[in-house]
Amino acid sequence: MLIIQILLFLFTFLLPADNNICNQTNTSFLSGEKIHYTIFYNVIGIYVNAGKADFNTISSSLNGTETYTFTALGKSNANYDWIFKVRDKYESVVDSKTLLPYQFTRSINEGSFHQSDLIQFNQKNRSATTSNISYPTSDCTYDVISAVYAARNMNFSNLQVGDKVYLNFFLDKDLYPSYFKYLGKEVVSTQYGTFKAIKLAPLLVRGSMFKGGEHMTIWITDDANHIPVRLETPIIVGTIKMDMVGYENLRHPLASLIELVQ
Repeated sequence: MLIIQILLFLFTFLLPADNNICNQTNTSFLSGEKIHYTIFYNVIGIYVNAGKADFNTISSSLNGTETYTFTALGKSNANYDWIFKVRDKYESVVDSKTLLPYQFTRSINEGSFHQSDLIQFNQKNRSATTSNISYPTSDCTYDVISAVYAARNMNFSNLQVGDKVYLNFFLDKDLYPSYFKYLGKEVVSTQYGTFKAIKLAPLLVRGSMFKGGEHMTIWITDDANHIPVRLETPIIVGTIKMDMVGYENLRHPLASLIELVQ
C-alpha cells in the first residue's frame, strides 16, 4: 500500500473548534481532472524511479445523488516488479456538495499480499460499515482519498506558520485523530518545474514503513488548484520523494508555475 499511502498523507484528524477541513465547498477541481506522479526511492544517496501514481476525478451518481468519484492508482516500475510488484487501486465516492464520502473501496496487490475492502459511510448516523459490521465515526468523517480532495479547498491564507488543521478519517475499522501543520510558503523545484508553493507537514501514523511524527513534507501549488507537486519523507529504510509530472483538465490556470523544466 506504500505508493498510495505516500500521497494520501497518512494522517488522521480530530476536529476541534478551530481549524478543520469540514464543510468545504469545492473550488479547486472539476470532473475530468487527472494528476500524474512519479515516485523515487533513495537508499544509498541516489534517487531511482520506483513507480507512479495517478489520481482521477469524474462526475457520477449514487442512489440518485450527484457525486464525484475519485480514483487513485499506484503501480511499481516494471523494472522492479521482480523485487516487489505493486498494483493498488483506491476509490472514493463522495457527495458533490459536501465532499463527504458515501463509499470507499480499495484493492491492494503488493508482492504476495492481497486485500480488498469496502467501507460504506452513513454521515447522518455517524457510522461506517465494513464486512457487515458497523463502527462509530464522528461528525464530518472522511476516507483517505476524500480527505485529500477536501483539504485542497482549504483557505490557507487564513493560517499562520505553525497552525494545525484537523479532520477525522476512517480506515481499517478505526477512526484516527491527527493534523497537518502549516509551514508557510516557499519556492520549490521539481521534476516538472519550479513552483510557488504552500508547505505542509502532516503528522504521520507510525507503521511498518513510517516512523511517525512530523517528518513528511508536502508542497502544494500556491494557486486555486492546490495540487501536490512535491512530497518527501524518510521511511524505515531510505527516503521517498514524489513529484507531479503531468496533469489534465485543471479547474484553474497553473498560476503557481514559475518555470518549466527544459
